Amino acid sequence: MQLSAHAKIRGPRAEQIILFRISGQLFAVSSASVQEVRGVDSLAGMAQEIPLSTIRKVRHSVRRGEGTLYVVNGGVHFGLPPSAATLVFFLRNTRVALLVDGIDRMSSMTQLQAMSHAFCHEERRWYRGLTALDQTVVPVVDPSGFLSLEELSLLEKAMEARNLGSEAGETYRQ
Repeated sequence: MQLSAHAKIRGPRAEQIILFRISGQLFAVSSASVQEVRGVDSLAGMAQEIPLSTIRKVRHSVRRGEGTLYVVNGGVHFGLPPSAATLVFFLRNTRVALLVDGIDRMSSMTQLQAMSHAFCHEERRWYRGLTALDQTVVPVVDPSGFLSLEELSLLEKAMEARNLGSEAGETYRQ
């Protein structure tokens, strides 16, 4: 059997990913889901503390355009030992800026394995699945899994309380 000139043989579709580390643990995220990468030093002038936050993994917010992003500490989110984040990923289509220790490298992923049923709690939201690169199994994070709707609601309330407090302070000073 002969293939026509128009027929193409396709291999597995590759997805570009960023391999990054938090507390020595390797993770992957689709490069299409990362809008911007910055050094944490650049947050100094932009980040506002959320003093009444009940969400331990979020202590700061950042105003970007017309929206507010919440800065998620990746180590706290994943329950890893404390580490010194050096970069922040501004994630697309989410309200999250993710603190990470550093970028390992860029790579391509051709296979994504479903999560094992052993993952049965909130971590099922955290990951899209697992991939194997250079004989290493790497969890692929789901950018929408860093903050639940409930957590976003609590953060919004904390922001409102902070803003009301600062407005009251302004009125008092005048």
